[in-house]
Amino acid sequence: MKAFYYLIFVLMTMFYTSCAAIETIFKAGMWWGIILVVGVIALIFFIISKLFGRK
Repeated sequence: MKAFYYLIFVLMTMFYTSCAAIETIFKAGMWWGIILVVGVIALIFFIISKLFGRK
């Protein structure tokens, strides 16, 4: 029975760390996505202001 508890503990530890790693990857991906979207919008506004701005 003691070996069963060790096995359960090891499996829980492995699955928890993999879930935490996936959570971190998705958080980083979300922030990169937000930064890229804001950057692209800023670039579009910059290009439009240069094309139609004062000359």
